[in-house]
Amino acid sequence: MFGTRPATLTRLAQASLMALTMIAGCSSIPPMPATTLDGHKPLVIAHRGASGYLPENTLEAYRRAIDLGADAIELDLISTKDGVLIASHYPNLAINTDVASRPEFAGRKRDNWPVDGEIQSGWFAHDFTLAEIKTLGVIATDPERPQQYNGKFRIPTLQEVIDLVKAESKRLGRPIAIYPETKNPTYHRDLGLPLEDKLISAIRSAGWNSKAAPVFVQSFEPSSLKEMRAKGLKVRMVQLIDGDGYDLKTGGITYAPPFNRPYDWEKAGDQRLFSDMVTPAGLAEIKTYADGIGPWKPYIVPVKGQLDDVGNLKDINGDGKIDLRDANTQAPTSLIRDAHKLRLFVHAFTFRNESRYLAHSYGGDPRAEYRQFFQLGVDGVFSEFPDTAMAVR
Repeated sequence: MFGTRPATLTRLAQASLMALTMIAGCSSIPPMPATTLDGHKPLVIAHRGASGYLPENTLEAYRRAIDLGADAIELDLISTKDGVLIASHYPNLAINTDVASRPEFAGRKRDNWPVDGEIQSGWFAHDFTLAEIKTLGVIATDPERPQQYNGKFRIPTLQEVIDLVKAESKRLGRPIAIYPETKNPTYHRDLGLPLEDKLISAIRSAGWNSKAAPVFVQSFEPSSLKEMRAKGLKVRMVQLIDGDGYDLKTGGITYAPPFNRPYDWEKAGDQRLFSDMVTPAGLAEIKTYADGIGPWKPYIVPVKGQLDDVGNLKDINGDGKIDLRDANTQAPTSLIRDAHKLRLFVHAFTFRNESRYLAHSYGGDPRAEYRQFFQLGVDGVFSEFPDTAMAVR
């Protein structure tokens, strides 16, 4: 999840492609204490496991997250060549494994390969069997995070994650939820490797096909969620809502491919943007097939930089560059309130501890960000440092 790229100031460098769009349909409201939709404490969802500490989407990262108290572990699902669902955020294995250093796979490198319309080069999971993928070592995707575990862990299957969660729930005597995302579902469908039926089968086999089960299924593509609902999946479903980057001059969100709209909309010629999902009409449409939304944080708390006398952004912290650390939070939008009116829960992404991911207003303290979102009544947070989230909650 969330998203398919690092959380930088601008997630695509081609500024000419950006459509600078203020959030539609979310009027500004002053911060105020609020409760979650069900009145319970907000969920702490470990984003790809405790990925701030260990390589993401590994059993070790999931186990660490559980030990740190996370209520749920989030995992991305893609498919192998032989149709097995595995936990990886990236179809391109060059990003999160050591495949590039493996001479036996050198001949499988693809150049100019499209993933949701974005041209990439690398080694792609659909060219590898599960047995082959199990020989690869997972590496850290963030170069500023611990690197000493690179190559030591393996990509798990969905079934291995289910087995881990069941065993840990029994050991600890508390429920632990899984939170799988169908990653790039249109892309996989076009490859002849659809994700949905296999995910449904795994959930049913686990005895979890009910609203009360410890399962949330998420996707950026509405058609994936709608298909699973139509095929009888009864668990809680979550529509993810993305964007490309921050427009620090206006306080808005930028929209550029492939983060401007769901890829199934793109292929169908639907010109709406992710921002249309947070309008009253968009939320009402989501309510017809999902139980909650997973918006990127600035849909709830916008951020904006400071301008000098000639309209240039100020380098507030004096580090010689303009980024999120030079932006201040703005008045919260009404998104949580609007969603709750429709009985949609809100799980926001993604919370990280490092100061480079925090607005200036938080003073470099990630706990301040959690406090604000919890005060606004968010129902859950996707966190890469679940212990920090738990300490604030």
